[in-house]
Amino acid sequence: MLQAEARERKGNPDAVPEPKAQRNFTDPQSRIMRSRNDGFIAGYNAQAAVGEAHQVVVACDLSADPTDTRALPGLVDQIERNLGRRPKRVLADAGYCSDANLEHLDNAQIEAFIATGRSKHSDPPPAPPRGRIPSGLTRRQRMARKLRTKAGHRHYARRKAIVEPVFGQIKECRGFRRVSLRGEANARAEWVLINLVHNLGKLFGSGHGGRILATREMRRPMTAAVMAA
Repeated sequence: MLQAEARERKGNPDAVPEPKAQRNFTDPQSRIMRSRNDGFIAGYNAQAAVGEAHQVVVACDLSADPTDTRALPGLVDQIERNLGRRPKRVLADAGYCSDANLEHLDNAQIEAFIATGRSKHSDPPPAPPRGRIPSGLTRRQRMARKLRTKAGHRHYARRKAIVEPVFGQIKECRGFRRVSLRGEANARAEWVLINLVHNLGKLFGSGHGGRILATREMRRPMTAAVMAA
């Protein structure tokens, strides 16, 4: 199987796997990924987008891609399919920043607030920019400048209050830290179920269990924050 993957990836029938190539024989569709708490593990990358108003998951997905970057366009498109409208703003950390993603959101007329790099909590906030936006800046440079403005800093800071609590509730309150099923399709279905349970808890905990979110709320401009498990 490793040989077949190497041949397909390189387009060479004589290609051989890299010396350090690995395969999980229990779940061949999983991939070696770095876990913040467990080091390197064989697993999947779970993603979720959360609406600002009620901490309801408005889109979620799971894949064997260890990077977050390629997941953002699909999540944004899924929000529109699920809700029938696009979010007004999208907040995301540096793992989702790329010129392609910024262009995708710009073309969809969605205001983006995506970190362009990681910073330590002890670092002082950068000084806000002054004057006109310089010409010739790349999309990433324009985004970095935007986040240094007072409005940009204020909007991006909301990410911590929107999506991070949801992952904390799923992991700590419900004790869900790893999928139980094998295979990418089954693992994705399990992740969707976990998010559905979370949403039901939010719905009934809000006192609106007899109906879907109020029409008044559904029509409000929505801010969605994105995060990976």
